[in-house]
Formats: sequence, C-alpha cells, structure tokens
Amino acid sequence: MLRQISVAFLLIGCTTLSILASGQGQTAASWKMTSSPLQTRWAKDVSPSNTLPEYPRPQMVRANWENLNGLWQYAITSAGTQAPPASFDGQILVPFPLESALSGVKKTLQPDQRLWYKRTFDKPAAKGKDRVLLHFGAVDFDATVYLNGKKLGNHTGGYTGFQFDITDQLKDKNNELVLSVLDPTDAGDNPHGKQVLHPQNILYTGTSGIWQTVWLETVPAVYIDGLKMTPQVDQQQLDLRVNTAGTGNGYTVEAIASSNGTVIGSVKGKANAALRLPVPNARLWSPNEPFLYNLTVKLLYNNKVVDTVGSYFGMRKIEIKKDEHGQDRIFLNGKYTYNLGVLDQGFWPDGLYTAPTDEALKFDVLAIKSMGFNTIRKHVKVEPSRWYYHCDKEGILVWQDMVTCANNTADARKNFEKENIATVEHCFNHPSIVCWVLFNEGWARYDQQRLTEAMKQMDPSRIINGHTGENYDRESPKDASEKWKSSDLTDVHEYPGPGISPALPGKARVLGEWGGVQVKTPNHQWNEADGWGYISIPASAFARKYGFMNKHLKIYEEEGLSGSIYTEPFDVETEENGLISYDREVIKIPVGQLRQIHSTFVPPTSDVAAAFIVKDIDTTNPDNRYTALLTEYNNGKKDGPFLQELAQMALRVNDKPNAVKIANDYIGQMKAPLTRSQMSFVNKFTTNSRDKGFTLLLDNRDQINQTLGKRQADVKLMTIIYGEEIQPYVQNTAATPDWNKIEAKTKQYGAPGEEIFLRAKTIHFLNLKDWNNFAATADQYVGKCAPYISANELNTYAWTVFENISDPTHLSNAATWCQHMLKADNNPAYIDTYANVLYKAGKKDDAIATEEKAVELAPASDKKTYQDILDKMKKGEKTWK
Repeated sequence: MLRQISVAFLLIGCTTLSILASGQGQTAASWKMTSSPLQTRWAKDVSPSNTLPEYPRPQMVRANWENLNGLWQYAITSAGTQAPPASFDGQILVPFPLESALSGVKKTLQPDQRLWYKRTFDKPAAKGKDRVLLHFGAVDFDATVYLNGKKLGNHTGGYTGFQFDITDQLKDKNNELVLSVLDPTDAGDNPHGKQVLHPQNILYTGTSGIWQTVWLETVPAVYIDGLKMTPQVDQQQLDLRVNTAGTGNGYTVEAIASSNGTVIGSVKGKANAALRLPVPNARLWSPNEPFLYNLTVKLLYNNKVVDTVGSYFGMRKIEIKKDEHGQDRIFLNGKYTYNLGVLDQGFWPDGLYTAPTDEALKFDVLAIKSMGFNTIRKHVKVEPSRWYYHCDKEGILVWQDMVTCANNTADARKNFEKENIATVEHCFNHPSIVCWVLFNEGWARYDQQRLTEAMKQMDPSRIINGHTGENYDRESPKDASEKWKSSDLTDVHEYPGPGISPALPGKARVLGEWGGVQVKTPNHQWNEADGWGYISIPASAFARKYGFMNKHLKIYEEEGLSGSIYTEPFDVETEENGLISYDREVIKIPVGQLRQIHSTFVPPTSDVAAAFIVKDIDTTNPDNRYTALLTEYNNGKKDGPFLQELAQMALRVNDKPNAVKIANDYIGQMKAPLTRSQMSFVNKFTTNSRDKGFTLLLDNRDQINQTLGKRQADVKLMTIIYGEEIQPYVQNTAATPDWNKIEAKTKQYGAPGEEIFLRAKTIHFLNLKDWNNFAATADQYVGKCAPYISANELNTYAWTVFENISDPTHLSNAATWCQHMLKADNNPAYIDTYANVLYKAGKKDDAIATEEKAVELAPASDKKTYQDILDKMKKGEKTWK
C-alpha cells in the first residue's frame, strides 16, 4: 500500500519548526502589548517566541518551512522616502498590524507616511538545486520587498498572499530582509473594507502593513505551486489541476485521495492540466457532517518523487432549485437548506484584523456554530487560509464578500477587479465557501452585470450574489428585473427587520442583513460614550425581542426566504449589535435559548463546543445602583473610572445636573495626551463654554480632530460658540446684527470662532437674499475654510451666484469655489454647476467642454437635462432664468 502523508501530521510537525524559527536571533525583553480598551483572553498567550506558529496554508502543506513571525524592527518615515532609514524607531511584533495593541506599537499610519520593517535570518537548509521561497500571507496595501539591499519586487493588494524566489540573493548568515509599505487606508483607491483613519459607527480602526504570517519554504527546482479543486458530486469526481513552477521535461503528477488511511481514488497525469480524480460513493460535506478527504499530491520526475504536498477537499454541491411548492430555494447536496447566518466582520480588540492566536480564530467559528447558525457572511474582509480551514473542518457555510471598491475612479475599479480575482483564487478550494458576494448596498457599484457574469465564469460551481442590500442603492434600477441581473439571489437589507426580497424567476430570495440590536455590556465595551445600535434595548428584554423577530423571520421563510444574515455575532468597537461582546466574554442571550430559537429554521448541526466558554449577561438594570453610587460620590469617591461610569449613568437616568457636575470633576482630572475614550467623553459632556471640557477641546483641537475624525472638536466648539455668541442676534431674517461686534466676540476662540462667524454671516445674507453681500462674504468664507466646507454646500453657494448675480468678479469667484468642490467630489451635478458658472462668466468654450463631461458621467435619468443645457450653450442661448 502507498504510504499516506497525513495533513494533521504535517501541521503538527511544522508547528514545532515554526516556533524554533520565529524566535531565532530575537529578544523579547523590550516588547509588550500596548494598552487597549479591551483585550481578549488569548492576548496573554501571545509572545515574540510564540506568535501564530501554525502552518499558514492548510491546503498545501510541506514539512520544510520556517516561520518569520516575531519581533522585527520598524520605522515610520515620509511617504517620499525611498531608501531604508539609517535607524529604526523600535520593535514591532509581526504579524500584528501597526495600529493594534498586540503589535506593541499602536500607531496610525497616515497616507503621507511610509512604514518600514527589517529583520535578519540565516539561510535555510537546502540541497542541490533547491529553491527558497519567501511568503507574505497579506500586507496592506502597497509593499516593496528588499533582500540584502536588492529589490525583490512590489505587490499591491491588502488581503491575499504573494511570494518571491529569494534563492539567488541569499547569504549563509544574517540575510537582511526589508519591507516598505504605503497604505492610505480610506484616503486612496485601495480596497479597504471597513478600515478607516477615523473610526466611528460602522467603520473601524485601520490595519496597515503585515497582518498575516511571513514564512520561508524550501522547494525543489521544479515544484508544486498551486492546486485548484472543484468537487463534482454528480460525476463522482474531483476536478483537479496541479500547477507547477520551474521548467523541465519529464515531469508528471499523482494525486491520491484517502479516508482514514484507506485510498479511495487516485489519478496520474500531466502537470498544469485538467485531471479527474474519482471519488465513488462520496461522503458529502455539510454543516451536519463536515467530512473531509485527505489528499496527497506528488510531483514526479522520470517516475521519482521530487515534491509532495498534503491537502484535503470536501465533496458538496450548492445550487438554486425549485422546492416542492415551486419556490426557488438554496439547495445543498440536493436538499433545501436554509442559510441561517451572521454578518462576521473579523475584527479583534487587541489584534484588529489579526486574531491573537489560532485558537481565537477557531473560537469565532465554534461560537457561531454553537449558537445554532449554519452560515457566516464574511463581510468585506478576506481572512487567512486557516480561518477557512476551521470553517471547512467544523462545518459552516460561508458567503464570502469581495472587499468593496474604494470609490468611482478608474484606479479604484482596476484595484477592485484585481483583488476580486485574487480573492477567488485564494479561497477557491475551500468547500465551506458556497457563495461569492460582489457588491454591498450600492457602495461604489458599477458594471454589476458584467462583473457578476465574470465571477460566474471564474467559478460556475458556486452561487453568485451580485448585489446584497440592493435596496440601499440610491442609483438602483427602477425595473426589479434589472436589480440583480445575472445573480443567483435577490437580496435586501432591513434594519432592524426582518424583511424579504422580491421573487424573481430562477433566483432564491435572501435577507442579506438584518438585526443590529444594541445591548450594552458594562465593563466589556470598547468606548461606552460612543456605543450605538440600530435600535437599543436593555439586556432583560433582548431574549424576548430576538425571539419575536425570529418568529417574523420564520413567516418570511415560509413565504420563500432561503437565507438571512443577522448583524452580528460580536460587537465591533463602538458598534454594539453583537450577540456576544467584542472581547468574546459575554453572551447576551443564553446559548441554549439561542439554539432553541434557531432550531425552527435549522436543527443545531453540532453540540455546543467545549471551547465555547462565555458568561451570560447580567440582565439586572445596572442603573439600579445609581443612588448608592451617587452617595459614594457625595461622600468623596472621585477616582477617574468611577466618575466616568457614574457620569454616564447620571445621564441615562436623566439626572442632568449631577451628570454635568460629575463629568466636570472627571474632565478636571484629565491630562494630555488624552486617550480616545477620554476625547469621546469630553466631546459628549461639553455643552457650553463654562464646562471644563470646553477649554480642553480648545487646547487639544488638533489631536482630538485627528483621533476622532470629522473635525469633532471643531464642530463641538463651533456649535457652542454659535449658540452663545451668534444665534441670539440672528433669530430671524428681520434681524440686523452688528457683525463687527459679533466678530470681536468670536475672535477670542481662534480658528473655530473665525470659521463659525464667517459661515453664520454667509448663511444670514443667503437667507436674506442679499446677493452681493452674500457673494462677498461667501468668498471670504471659502477662501479661508474651503477644505472644511462640504461639496454640496459649495455647490449651493456657486449655484446661488449663477442664478442671481451677473457681476463678473462674483462669477469668477464662484468658479473658484467649484474647483474646490470638484476636488472633493466629481459628481456630474457639480460639474454641471461649474459649467453654468463658466458660461455665464463668458467662458463659453470652457463651459461647453465641462458640460460635455457632465453629460458623459451623468446617470441615465439626468442625461437629457444636461444635454439640453449643452445644446443651449452651443447655440449661445441663456441657461439661466
């Protein structure tokens, strides 16, 4: 009998190797996890000598590898710096992203900065013509790699892996590996999912740089470079392609499938060609029985084995079919299977995109399955291969989102399509993945039918969801038959819901997102001051509410709904919509009760996992303690965490006088630099210029604006200044304010005072229809504050001048405003405004050229309007009333 190489054996053996490698030449003396509002139980298991040691590629396992995770040096320079810095800033724990607490750094990489990494390693053991490969699991976003001073190459794309053959650049000892990274996060054309520079609401902290395992692998001169596996249940075979790298004649491949040590099928043939591996009487993979076959693939030269990889596969079939009532449904292995799922974001409080340990990564899968779900929609993030391995092994269906297109530019679309191809290739072999999700809620949607069909061509074996939450798309086609063209599903989102998507021939109906119920978990929140949900209810009422919502969902299932995705399994930063807290410690409905509720859709597919250890939420109202805690406060208790909690509690019970007093006591204790939580607290509790937070906001404006985003400090200050110094004098259009006196008062507040003064004066004259004073004041305002004025507001100002003023100077100024506007948003409506202003200012040729752009970019519903304006311009006719 042929000797079988066990995937499990390879994984265990390679784990040992990786631990030895990751600690080589490194010291842990100076590393420690930085502070974090929350951390998971697994953070304590992380150390430089034990950093994600598991073999990173479970479906193509080799024994000869080394893990380069651990301590590296890092530096941050300006983006224009091309050469590695002479000195580095400190150490970073790879592969945790720069912004994470587990990295030991916890800094935000700005779009105008470059991140550098450096480490050394010795040449791995190799013989003869062996090659050494350097693998990066994922680096976000633009990575350039150097070895011993020579550039190896560049890779863009933050979610999938890349590799270099480094054999010819290696020395025996002290090879210097340097990595340079640019990452604009949400300020560029790169797919970035939910990552932003200024996290809030549904958007979270960014991930920059290395965030998956880095490793070395020794291979022969010609080696197995990739596998492509497609189960064909009806044909009782696995379609297989074994790709090789390197050149040479006389090479063949052999693939052997086995179960419990018994060979069940094999095939021999050419590399880089289609093979059919027989799998007779296959045991089918499903959430109820996630059966996996072992697969050994060998590369032979003149019938001698030169390379071997261990893998696995599952046999399953996913399709849309009609049930006995004629409803189009999702069928798994020939049986209608309701896809009862959750929207999993894949964020961690301590590691952000990177789970602290492999056990943590596995925990999330086990938790979701233990709660009685059978499906995960992985939301605008692509996970490391080991996450999909756990889904394959534990048995859960996966809907895999594409990472959203960043914007509507040509570069963004090019990056999006490139990443889509890479995502499908990265995930293709995992039997758990049953659905690709292309667009979400209209975010930068374009060419939907073409891209849906392209994805179906890439992978005809899976369901394609061309547009989830199509009802949120503001530019949605009016004809329902056009909304999900070429897609296998119709899909809407309803918050809190539930709801049901329309019935269209040949398409199953799913509810792509619903739920979003906030239940607070005191002492397990990322930032209590900013916590939110689509609706909010107390812990004591959640189980009843959730059960009631699911009864409605069951009615929709009986009407034809085939799947639903609940938002969400875990809280994420300030989004407190999870069934479990962000630190994975508290479950908001007892697990037994959840399983009972869900069993009306799908019977539990497994027992509650032994590793799924959480505590039930305390359903008593924490505010019941308010009177006792207030007494402690009045008796002199004044420590910071106590005051922070008590002020929030006072606000909830509507004791506003004490809320202000307690908040001022807490704010009075704060010292720069402020934490993000402190900034949010100050912003929330500062309501007038007499509050202690007002001075703190003024003194720390730049830091708070940068950290909280959306100029939150300036907005709060200007709101207060307007209410106290301006609003009393501009109560109505009949008012005749003394603007010189108001300006003198607002000047004391610096830039925020000057900005709100100019804006208030501009809007006052606009409301008065005093066009000349409006235009003159607006020009002052835009001249000083253009970067802070929304494109829509600039458009309003420019259009007002166009419609009401003929003065060439004011029209020329309005054209300048339009240029600022178009830098922010190339909206065809804004282009049309610019064209009209130019035309009225006498710049006919420029106006016609600009209006032609508006016509080109306009949606179908607006094209005729813009074309009519263009025709008038060409004829020399007035375009204004």
